[in-house]
Amino acid sequence: MITIPYVAALATYFSYGLLFVFGHIRDLFRKITDCFSSNNLQGYAPICLGNEDFYQRRLYQRIRDCFERPIASAPDAWFDLVERFSNDSNKTLKRTTRIRRCLNLGSYSYLGFAAPDEYCTPRVIDSWNKYSPSTCSSRVDGGTTVLHKELEKHVANFLGKQDAIVFGMGYVSNSAILPVLIGKGGLIISDSLNHCSLVNGARGSGATIRVFQHNTPSHLEEVLREQISEGQPRTHRPWKKIIVIVEGIYSMEGDLCKLPEIVAICKKYKAYIYLDEAHSIGAIGKTGRGVCELLGVDPADLDIMMGTFTKSFGSCGGYIAGSKELIQYLKYTCPAHLYATSMSPPAAEQIISAIKVILGEDGTSRGAQKIARVRENSNFFRSELQKMGFEVLGDNDSPVMPIMLYNPAKIPAFSRECLKQNVAVVVVSFPATPLLLARARICLSASHTKEELLKALEVISQVGDLLGIKYFGAEPKKHQQEEKMMKLE
Repeated sequence: MITIPYVAALATYFSYGLLFVFGHIRDLFRKITDCFSSNNLQGYAPICLGNEDFYQRRLYQRIRDCFERPIASAPDAWFDLVERFSNDSNKTLKRTTRIRRCLNLGSYSYLGFAAPDEYCTPRVIDSWNKYSPSTCSSRVDGGTTVLHKELEKHVANFLGKQDAIVFGMGYVSNSAILPVLIGKGGLIISDSLNHCSLVNGARGSGATIRVFQHNTPSHLEEVLREQISEGQPRTHRPWKKIIVIVEGIYSMEGDLCKLPEIVAICKKYKAYIYLDEAHSIGAIGKTGRGVCELLGVDPADLDIMMGTFTKSFGSCGGYIAGSKELIQYLKYTCPAHLYATSMSPPAAEQIISAIKVILGEDGTSRGAQKIARVRENSNFFRSELQKMGFEVLGDNDSPVMPIMLYNPAKIPAFSRECLKQNVAVVVVSFPATPLLLARARICLSASHTKEELLKALEVISQVGDLLGIKYFGAEPKKHQQEEKMMKLE
């Protein structure tokens, strides 16, 4: 649980209060001027009511230039950022012909496969020539190629599961699967900080939803015990099934799931486990097999394993892995498999090739080196940020490092000041996070060198001093400590 420093909380509340007050004053003047203007939608209710899009108009629009920045190259350690300008207070942003070369601290390319690769890229180009960019069909019609079947086999073997099914979109791998797995009369117990795709999938299932405190196994057990004893609402009949949903690495927190404890609790109460490894698969574990390998959990103890190919594998889409019975059931019932266009064949080849590199089947040790490097980069960068006095969330080995900003004025300031020094970062605020818990999210890659990380740390430290976001005092440097000891002696 995040504890906001008292002064930071006070300043954040005050800043949001000012924004809301001035926003409503502007809305009042807008209503007055609208009374004297002609309305072309007489008789129609407005599509966007004033209160519904208030946040977008009065808060988000002020910092819109910090989001959706277009790039003009592969998202490697460095990429080309297209500069934009606005003449109407960010209502519209126009692209220029100017390109800024920036150090990339925002993309999810944890192993660097999003950039051209000596093994993957030639095979992707060959598959493009052979299969074309799209199958133009769903999997059950004419959209299944040899590559799709091969990919599913590789994913199942990589994860240590019996079978797998792949989809063209990672978000859909959650939102379209959960309503198929569980429905009315079932119980979903979800971590309070699960991804939006899991939340929407759970809501769409029609099952009863209960939430447990983020990454707190003891509270999960309390919720399970209470819900099992009470049963279904009104009828108090036993639940048809119970599914506990957690993530391997939480994308906005950067912390690892306490999976061994959660597995033990779910076994005790006979609940199924649904593990989302979107950010952990490929990036952590000795051989990149994710949080199970890192924490010593047998994949056989997990009933449904979900993950995406958009991070460590440098492609697109997602997967579900489990028993043969489960996967066969999903192939006959899941709308994302039955109706959606299948994954692009070149994208499937990219994933297959990346898995082979990770496993060393390309004849080199590059895969093992990439996994070791992203771990070293992540632990070094996190340690240095903490020494500087930043409030950094997450655990060691996680390539996701949120730096807490809190105050709404510091969200655009941090992004813009870093960009001025050619460092591209991602800032995150409401609705992706709670209103008071805005942050910058740093994502590191195996492609980053030590020199590049040192440059990034220097820039972030300067910006941190400028904005006053080093909420914890910086640790004294080693030579300063030695001088102090000498004086004491």
